[in-house]
Amino acid sequence: MTATTAPPTSEATTRLARQQSWWQRANKATLVMAGVTLVVCVFFGIASDTFLTFANISNLATQVAPVLIVGVAMTFVITAGQIDLSVGSIIAFVSAMSAQLLAAGWDSSLVLLAGLLMGAGWGLVNGWFTAYAGIPAFIVTLATLSVIRGIALYSTEGFSVPIEFSTFFARLGTADWLGFSSSAWVAVLTVVAGLVVLHRVRFGQYVIGIGAAEESVRRAGVNVRRVKMLTLVLSGLAAGIAGMLVAARLGSGSANSAQGFELTVIAAVVLGGTSLFGGRGTVVGTLIGAVLISVIANGLTLIGVSPFLTPIITGAVLLVVIWVNLRSAGIAYSLRKLTSRA
Repeated sequence: MTATTAPPTSEATTRLARQQSWWQRANKATLVMAGVTLVVCVFFGIASDTFLTFANISNLATQVAPVLIVGVAMTFVITAGQIDLSVGSIIAFVSAMSAQLLAAGWDSSLVLLAGLLMGAGWGLVNGWFTAYAGIPAFIVTLATLSVIRGIALYSTEGFSVPIEFSTFFARLGTADWLGFSSSAWVAVLTVVAGLVVLHRVRFGQYVIGIGAAEESVRRAGVNVRRVKMLTLVLSGLAAGIAGMLVAARLGSGSANSAQGFELTVIAAVVLGGTSLFGGRGTVVGTLIGAVLISVIANGLTLIGVSPFLTPIITGAVLLVVIWVNLRSAGIAYSLRKLTSRA
C-alpha cells in the first residue's frame, strides 16, 4: 500500500512565502533599474552643476508627473495582459475639451468633473470593445488613438485654446506645496493608491492572476471581462487627470499635445520590471522607469546636448537599459555574490 502525501494547505503555503528572504521575493529587474537610475543621476550630477539643485529637482518632478500618473494605471493594464495605445490621445482630448468648456463659461469644478468623466468614458469604450466584443486591446486602442485625437482636432480646428488665468482650473497648474507643484503631489498620491490597490486589494490580485493564468481565475468565479474592462477605465481616468494637469500647467488646451506619450508610458512601465506579457506588475518599478526616462531627457538638456541629438541618445540609452533589464536576474545574482564575498 503506497502512502500519499497530502497537498500543502494554504496556511503552510503562506508560511513558506513568509520564510522567503526579501531577495527571493524582490523583482530583480526593478532592483537593477534602480541601480541604473542611481548611476545616471550621479553622472548628470557630476556633469551639470544645476542638476541636483532643488529648483531642477522640483522641475523634474513636474515633468515626470503625467508619465507617472498614467504609468501607474498602465501597470494594471499591462499586468492584466493588455495594452492601451490611446492614452496620449485621451490626454489631448481632455486638455482641449476642458479649455473649450472653460471658454464657454463653465465653472472650474464642473470642468474638473467633466474631465474625469471624459477620460473614464473613453476608457470604458476601450474596455467594452476589448472585454465584451472580444477585439484585442492593441487593435481597439490603436483605432481609438486616431478617433479620439481626430475629434479633438476637429473641435478645435488644430488651434490651442487659451485658459483664463483667473480661473481655479488655471491656478491649479501653478499651485505648489513645499516647493513642489500640484502635479507632482497628484503623482505621489497616485503611486500610493496604486501600491495599495495592486498589493492589498482583491482587485489587484485579480489583475495579476488574469495576466498569469486567465482561465484559472475565470474558473474560480471571477468576472474576468469586468476586471479587464475596469483596468482600461482606470487607464482612461488617469489620462483624463493628466490631461487636465497638463492644460492647467501650460495655460491652454491643445489637441496636438502628448504626441507619442503612450510609448513613453509603456517604456517606463516595462523598464521598471512589469512583464509585457502580463502576470507580473510593479508600481515601484513604474516609478523608477518614469524617473529614469525623465532624468535622461532633463540631464541631456542641462549639459547642452543638441535637441536634435537628444532623441537619438535617449533611444540608444533606453535600448541598452532594456538589454540590461532582460538580463537583470543574472546581473543581480552576480552582484549579490560579490557583495556577500566582500
